Amino acid sequence: MPDTGTVFPRNFKSEYPVIVRGEGVYLYDEQGNRYLDSCAGAAVANIGHGNAEVAEVLGRQASQIAYLHSSRFTSQPALDLATKVAKWTPGDLKYTYFVSGGSEAVETALKMARQYFVERDGRTSKYKIISRWVSFHGNTLGALSVTGKPGLRKIYDPMLIPFPHTHSVHCARCESGMKRESCSLECAQALETTIKREGSENIAAFIAEPVVGSAAPGACPREEYYRVVREICDRYDILFIADEVMNGFGRTGRNFGIDHFAVVPDLMTIAKGISSGYTPLGGVVASERVAEVFKKGSGRFSHGFTYVGNPLSCAVGCKVLEIMERDHLVDNSRLMGELLLKRLREELASHPLIGDIRGLGLQLGVDFVKDKKTGEPYPAAAGIGGLIGKAGLKNGINFYPGGGNYDGALGDNILLTPP
Repeated sequence: MPDTGTVFPRNFKSEYPVIVRGEGVYLYDEQGNRYLDSCAGAAVANIGHGNAEVAEVLGRQASQIAYLHSSRFTSQPALDLATKVAKWTPGDLKYTYFVSGGSEAVETALKMARQYFVERDGRTSKYKIISRWVSFHGNTLGALSVTGKPGLRKIYDPMLIPFPHTHSVHCARCESGMKRESCSLECAQALETTIKREGSENIAAFIAEPVVGSAAPGACPREEYYRVVREICDRYDILFIADEVMNGFGRTGRNFGIDHFAVVPDLMTIAKGISSGYTPLGGVVASERVAEVFKKGSGRFSHGFTYVGNPLSCAVGCKVLEIMERDHLVDNSRLMGELLLKRLREELASHPLIGDIRGLGLQLGVDFVKDKKTGEPYPAAAGIGGLIGKAGLKNGINFYPGGGNYDGALGDNILLTPP
């Protein structure tokens, strides 16, 4: 068994190279081996590794003030970052509650949606959150309750909230058996069916990744889908939460994934790219409408974490967004993403083991299939994801393999999200 010292690793039976430094798109281990980071860790290191400007900000802010508790204080970095985020987000999304990562952001959004209706209506039965199958929203219990990957949920299922799930938007594996170019948006209509079945008086919000992340990398619906979703949510008095933890801050070639669809959600979860991995940082951005209900009500959000609005993390976030704006990295993500998708299809589309190749910007996915004609996936026992990951490291490439995009348990793929 590999020696991991006294670290409790993700897998005691796996070997982990010890990385000692990063530079741009590369990682270097203690043996001097170099790895091309094809996934930016986990779609995190958007501006690349080893940025000296960010390191300088970290040191300077740490020497001034590294920690404050948000129940009594705020900081200039938190105020400045909220102002910056409001300039990036669409529509009236402009009030940011900063946390430490994606799972915390999703937990926060779920509770914010529930309290919104409590503040607005007093006693209310609206608490359920609808999400989609073939989705990932985090590993804390609330976030895992809305995650649509049965394989991840199974062991913890007795502990999860039984929130309803509706159809995925994985067009290559359409649950209605339709083709992308000719479908009638059955996946969007399935949301309305779910609302009617559960009772709109019990539904607080619908949460979705505009472009699917690790559950089915790069999968996204037709452009009209989110306009229909927005109309359905408005009709039934339900908040729409866009989970932009992976999509956000240029990853898909726009500021946010939802910008591809010209729709403004009520709440938006953010993380990953906002700090590019230089420090843990995430948040929930609330619309003017949502914030006004809190302002006119109790004024207090009944929620919090130790590192809410951490000044060190917020200072890093400010510098990362400054670099992204100055170096036009959102446009670069769009241009390089178009080129990478084109080359992947040219080089791999005819391979007998390659299925769908898809994505927007630099959030791309490649499926692996046992039978190209039928799309039949490999059995889970084949361990395709693990084999791909090991082969990548052996050849100096850090891949992000995944599975479950076929039926929640089967279906192998890799996520390609380079810096």
